[in-house]
Parts: sequence; C-alpha cells; structure tokens
Amino acid sequence: MADNKTMGDFIQTFVPWPAPGENDRIRLRTLVRIRWVAVAGQLFSLVLVHFSLGYHLPMAPALALVAASGLLNLVVTRKRSSQVWLGDREAAAHLGLDIVQLSLLLYFTGGLINPFALLIMAPITVSATTLSRRSTLMLGLLSIASISALAFWHFPLPLPPGVLDLPFIYIAGMWMSLVLTIVLLATYNWYLAESGRRMSRAFSDTQMALAREQRRSALGALAAAAAHELGSPLGTIAVVAKEIDHDIPDDSPLAEDVALLISQSERCREILAELAERPGKDRETLFHPIPLSGLVMAASTPYMDAPVEVVFEKRAEKTEEGEATPSEPQVEQSPEFIHGIGGLVHNATGFARERVVVVTRWSATDATVEILDDGPGFPQHVIQRLGDPYLSTRSGKEGHMGLGIFISQTLLAQTGAVLSFGNRWNGGAIVTARWPRSALDPPGVTDGN
Repeated sequence: MADNKTMGDFIQTFVPWPAPGENDRIRLRTLVRIRWVAVAGQLFSLVLVHFSLGYHLPMAPALALVAASGLLNLVVTRKRSSQVWLGDREAAAHLGLDIVQLSLLLYFTGGLINPFALLIMAPITVSATTLSRRSTLMLGLLSIASISALAFWHFPLPLPPGVLDLPFIYIAGMWMSLVLTIVLLATYNWYLAESGRRMSRAFSDTQMALAREQRRSALGALAAAAAHELGSPLGTIAVVAKEIDHDIPDDSPLAEDVALLISQSERCREILAELAERPGKDRETLFHPIPLSGLVMAASTPYMDAPVEVVFEKRAEKTEEGEATPSEPQVEQSPEFIHGIGGLVHNATGFARERVVVVTRWSATDATVEILDDGPGFPQHVIQRLGDPYLSTRSGKEGHMGLGIFISQTLLAQTGAVLSFGNRWNGGAIVTARWPRSALDPPGVTDGN
C-alpha cells in the first residue's frame, strides 16, 4: 500500500525537526514562486550559453534537472493549496531538494568554475531568515558537502584548450570563499531574523497581557453596572412582596412563600451592595479619574504581600519661586497604566533586599513615578539595552526582567510615558516614568488648587 508521507516525514527519520504545525514558518506559495524564478533563470542561461554563445553543454541531463524542478512545483501546487503554511522540517526538505538540484546542474556545467555556483547560497539565505537554527545548520552542511564534491568531480566547461586552465589552488580558493560565505551569511541572517522573531513574540505577549487587563476592567465595569441596574427592580419586588405580606392573613398558605420571597430579595440586594462596594469596583473608581498617587497605589496593591516593605511617597514641586503649589494630576484608569506600573513594582520587589520606595512627583508641567529599590542594581553593560525583550539583567537573577520591563515600557508608552533606568549612588536601582501633564489630565481638567 502506498505511504502518504510528505518529504518532511521522510527527513524526520534521520533528523528530529519539530513536529508539523508546531512552528509553521513559510508559505508554500513563497517557495513555489522562488523555484519558478530559479527554473526560468536556469533555462534561460542554458539556452543562451548552448545556442547563442556556442558552448556545447550536456543539454539532455541539464534540461532534465530543470524540468524535474518545474515538475516538482506542478505536483506540489496540484496536491496542496499554495496558501498553506509549511512547518520547519517540510520547508527545509523543499530547500534541500533545491540545493541538490542546483548542485547536480553545476556538476554538468563546470562545477565551481561556473560563475553561477554562487547561487548555492540562495536556499541558505531563505532558511536563515525563516527556518530554525537546526534546519539552517543541516542545509548549510548539505551545501558545503555539495560544493566540496563539485570541487573534485564535475564536467569541464566546453572551452577551447588553454583558454581557462585554472590551477587547483584557485579551485580550493573558490571552495573556501563559498564555505566562508555560507557560514557567515547564514549566521548573520539567522541572528538578524531571530531578533525580529523575538520582538514579534514579545509584542504578541504584550498584546495578550493588555487584552487580559482589558477583560478584567470590562468585567469590573459590567459588575458595577449590573449592581446599579438590578437595584431598582429588586427594590420594587421587595416593596410589592411586603405589601402582599401586609394584606394576607397570618394563617394564609401563602404567608410562608411571601416571607421567603422577602428574605431572598433582601439577600439579593445585600449581594449587589457588596459587589458595588468592593474596593476599586465602585462606579466612582471605575468611571471617574482618580489622583495619580492613588492609581499608582492601586496598581501596586497585588504586590504588597512581597517579603520586602513597599513605601509610597508623593510630592508636589514648584517650577518657579513664589508659584502656587500645583494640584495633583487626575488620571483616568487604564489597563496600560495599571499593568505597566504594576509590572515595574513587581520587578523591584523581586530584587530588593528590604525596601522598595515608590515616589509620585508632579509639577505644573509634568509628572513622574520613581521606583527605587535597595537591591544589586542594574549591570552597567545592560542599562542601555533595558527594554529589549527577553533580556536578563541583574546579576544572580537569571531569567528575571526578561519580558517584564519590555511589557511595562510598551504599555506605559501608550499612556505617553518615557522610561529611564539607572542605579542609585548608595546601591540599588531606580526606574523613572515621566509624563507631560497634558498626557495625564483628562480632557477638560485644568491645573488648579
């Protein structure tokens, strides 16, 4: 019975790539289009060299290889939709076949002496920018093995005697240059693409965190609205039930049911009252701006049970002598602000030895939130890179501060904040978030006492 395994399943027998669907990398249509371009270029070059320039190449095997590549494209597009995304191993199998096809074509057309031998690097470039490190390594080894074989075994170019008698040292130099180019190009492109992939994953994690906070905020608003809207009908039910209880005689068979109805309506009203009065969930907190220092404390509340002390301070600053003390900014609640400040406080409590100080300052022109801890501080060599995703920063705390700083910085940037990082002169780290007043005060709010 015929086996329906794909090329990737065949290669998986020898090299353990990730399972299909685990890490889809590249669209099939992209590989098909690249291969069609290669087929057209190879066919044009063969016809030009053989018929126009008069160099008689072994056209039968060369054209057979070009036709095989085109036939592979036709079969692949007929069997599967071109919109499908290929997994790492199957995409690597496609590129591996392209390397083998090009190597065989170079075998019949002069080997490394053929100027088109440089095209052997094209599949490696595609792999380095889209596939995993394992796949790129395997394809790189396949390319190096191919050019190594071509250095010794190939059909000679059909040139007149003495026109191009290259010594072996030149062939060895060509081999060395191709190997070094493959290694350097694959390494550079892979790390460059990996940086973009890491940034994409980090942004995805940030969006998930923001969506989670938005759902929590929406749930709180829904609970407050439900408590408000259900209060009136429950009150009406309670009034009607009490009137019925007053009108019916005590020995009525309905008296017990009416008493139960009154008690349960009262119980519902108590539940709604508790829901509406929960800290941070009342209508005033949900729908009206609150002072900046209060919002900072609310954002830090989930981390108050840390083993270190968290202290809050607030200070109003005058910009000029004799100027009136500016009022504290009134800030609209947002998931970006709460999650961003909360993440910074959480990181500080994770590195502090005994104490974290959160200072809220404001003036007539701007406002800042400073988070200071007495921990080991930031290593000097990573301060300029803070905010990059997946960066482990502080000594002895590997795995921490990798994505948290990036998420907090991204979220707070949406509120208009600019973050800066540094170390305190007496030890510990300091993170400062600064906003212009215009970014914090809701529309219609002006500074005043």
